[in-house]
Amino acid sequence: MHMLMATGIDIIQKLNVYPRFQDHDKKKLITLSNLDRQCPLLMYSVFFYKNTTTRDFDSVFSDLKLGLEETLSVWYPAAGRLGLDGGGCKLNIRCNDGGAVMVEAVATGVKLSELGDLTQYNDFYETLVYKPSFDGDFSVMPLVVAQVTRFACGGYSIGIGTSHSLFDGISAYEFIHAWAFNSHIDNKSNGKITNKKDNLVIKPVHDRGNLLLNGDAIRVTNAAAICHLYQLIKQAMMTHQEQNRKFELPDSGFVIKTFELNGEAIESMKKKSLEGFLCSSFEFLAAHLWKARTRALGLRRDAMVCLQFAVDIRKRTERPLPEGFSGNAYVLASVASTTRELLEELTLESIVNKIREAKKSIDQDYINSYMEALGGGDQSNDGNLPPLKELTLISDWTKMPFHNVGFGNGGEPADYVAPLCPPVPQVAYFMKNPKDAKGVLVRIGLDPRDVNDFSDHFLDC
Repeated sequence: MHMLMATGIDIIQKLNVYPRFQDHDKKKLITLSNLDRQCPLLMYSVFFYKNTTTRDFDSVFSDLKLGLEETLSVWYPAAGRLGLDGGGCKLNIRCNDGGAVMVEAVATGVKLSELGDLTQYNDFYETLVYKPSFDGDFSVMPLVVAQVTRFACGGYSIGIGTSHSLFDGISAYEFIHAWAFNSHIDNKSNGKITNKKDNLVIKPVHDRGNLLLNGDAIRVTNAAAICHLYQLIKQAMMTHQEQNRKFELPDSGFVIKTFELNGEAIESMKKKSLEGFLCSSFEFLAAHLWKARTRALGLRRDAMVCLQFAVDIRKRTERPLPEGFSGNAYVLASVASTTRELLEELTLESIVNKIREAKKSIDQDYINSYMEALGGGDQSNDGNLPPLKELTLISDWTKMPFHNVGFGNGGEPADYVAPLCPPVPQVAYFMKNPKDAKGVLVRIGLDPRDVNDFSDHFLDC
């Protein structure tokens, strides 16, 4: 693997890609919600496609370029640029057709098989995406970038970056799915794709609508996720003060580990731990991971610990967001405890019930309070949460089967899709297992010193 790290990626060409036609309903400015503004960074995933004998690499790149031109015509904010308004502290999208960026590259002398298990994160993946230089000027930063890399075996990867101010996970999936569909439009008409449900392309709605805060809205509750986060930061500062140390965030020396759980293993773990109590795989895995991570990190028994997880709010606002809503539409739900209570008193069943209560609490009032809290800071920074050991974060991608995206020959799905290291590396991602419909891949960033303990506690159930 060390040889791979030293292997260069040769860039063949880099070009801007523009919408093929103008959308008649196109707006010049998309006013973003506070949910959009919290993390204006590019989020990357790499799609892997093994050797295909019926399609040369040149046609892969040209088909993707044509498909992107078509897709940007409808998803036109993706061809725009972020700009700071409101005295230089509020990010919005200017729909100026600045274009997306596509790069053609070759991984000289490298075969996909040499990467080993694609589910395990590899530093080499970072070379398979295009990372534009950024000096703080959002007006020149593209919102969509892609790098198509050919391997020596004839396989290829497509590394895609999309701005988190533009899309959340669900809308990024819809955009990439539409792009793949438009890249194989001829193949569709030839009848090569038969799964109609997977190829349904939803018309996007870009206006942020009722997620734009009305100053007259009355908030009667505080969002638990925000309150718990403030308490955790205060606790961390007090702990460092007691130890006569300056409060500093831990360094980012995380390793990314992926745990592959098949459907049978999950059911077996649930039966063993829950004794007949019924719950979803997400609920069980979230509760189990929270306990395993807290135990592995060896936190103080009296410390406050917190589990936070993303909840889709498209159907939770008083007026449901329209189908195809393309912006960010999630907030964090939150469950708090002490280390002692979590590890010594709470059963998995009681933790699952707390997770359900936290999810149920996400109503319009909670959403308003959450968004209002996000709007209090400077929007020109990256908006990331500090990497607090006491905070366990989970993002559920199991409803977004990225591996089904048909960039392959004739619209074939990917062999694997690897999200790159996110801005907050300790987030745990629950992802679809391409090899098992009921299986889940759990990917998490850990301190190298905690990997063995976490593995023991998470896999021992």
